[in-house]
Amino acid sequence: MSLQWSLIAGFLYTELVVVVLLLLPGISPSRWQKVFRSRFLKALSNQASVYFTVLLGVLFLFLLDALREMRKYSGDPANTKHESHQHLDAEMQTNMRLFRAQRNFYISGFALFLCFVVKRLATLISIQAQLTAENSAALQQARSATTTARNMMVGKGEESQNTSNEAAAQVKGQLKEKEDLISKLQDDLNKKSKEVKELQSELDKKKKNHDAMISQNEGLSREYDRLADENAKLQKLMESSNKKDD
Repeated sequence: MSLQWSLIAGFLYTELVVVVLLLLPGISPSRWQKVFRSRFLKALSNQASVYFTVLLGVLFLFLLDALREMRKYSGDPANTKHESHQHLDAEMQTNMRLFRAQRNFYISGFALFLCFVVKRLATLISIQAQLTAENSAALQQARSATTTARNMMVGKGEESQNTSNEAAAQVKGQLKEKEDLISKLQDDLNKKSKEVKELQSELDKKKKNHDAMISQNEGLSREYDRLADENAKLQKLMESSNKKDD
């Protein structure tokens, strides 16, 4: 594997590790929010969109290059068969280059796809952390308003009963507004959690497809080794026949 494809493969493995870390249930969204707001990531956030666009452009170019190589070495089947009967080494070289082009296509394609997955997961986790913080603040404010209302109702006597009733009604109205806000925030939190589960399910499917492609590539490698052994045997037979002719 050449240097550039080794770097892309390393980037793909890094993306897989990042996705697994983001999906770990033991790390809460608030902790990830602290990580996202660290000084290092804040320094990168100013140019994050530029870096992300450049990265997508580079991966897309490598994907097109791999696709071009696949089309180049797929070629005309009839012509390929004719050439393979004439020269077995040429067929083996073509199959090897086609295998490499397919491998590079899968690597660049999955790396490009995981870029969007990582970005989407980070956005959803950040939104979930914000909603959780807002929900906690709203609950705390509602409890404080309830405590204040109770103190006001206990401290008032019969002479200020009407005033207490008005204050209680006002507090009840505030509590109702807070409860509506909490209900809305809870619905938003449930929706975001559902989206995270859907992304995780989609990622599991992609992992299964990736494992299947790896198995296919291993089968192609074994077939290549078998063809190489047959080629060696044919060369030995040709050398022995040439010696006998001499």
